[in-house]
This record gives sequence, structure tokens and C-alpha cells, in this order.
Amino acid sequence: MTKAEVITKISEKTGIQKDDVTQTVEAFFKVVKESMAEGENIYVRGFGSFINKKRAKKIARNISKNTAIVIDEHYIPAFKPSKVFIEKIKNSKKIKELAPQD
Repeated sequence: MTKAEVITKISEKTGIQKDDVTQTVEAFFKVVKESMAEGENIYVRGFGSFINKKRAKKIARNISKNTAIVIDEHYIPAFKPSKVFIEKIKNSKKIKELAPQD
């Protein structure tokens, strides 16, 4: 599902104009990005957490030049779903239908 499809679905479910939903969704993404760039994590009860994960300094290989390179400690954005969210997906009939049969 694309962002446009999500916006359409929200508009249909709430009766709010697509333009207003688009502005709201874009504002939400902007707040998430800016907050995480400032080192803040975002917790949405019943949905999940947008967190900054710390990656340790490590030595990697550039296989084309056969040299070692150092990758400094850094942070990457991550999403951790809530237990409620995980259970909803686990118990989804649609997902079970898509699962490969043994």
C-alpha cells in the first residue's frame, strides 16, 4: 500500500477531504523525522515506537579493493511494533492465507 492509498483510505473512513488528510500525514512524517533527528524517540501506545538505534563502531571490508574500512558509531531509525500490533498481525486471517503451506 502506498502513501497515496493510505491517504485515500483515511479520507474515506473519516469523511475528511483528501487535501486535509495529506497535510496531516505529511505533518506527522515531518514531526517524526525532525524529532528523531534531534535524538527523541516517539512512542504511540497500541501502535509502536519510532526509535533511534545505536550501531557500534566496526571494521568492514571493501571487497572490490580488498581493504578494511572503519564505520564509525552511528544511529539509524527503527520501528518497534507494540504487543497489541504484533498480536493483531499474528491473528490476521489474511496473513495466514498468504503463508506458504507445508
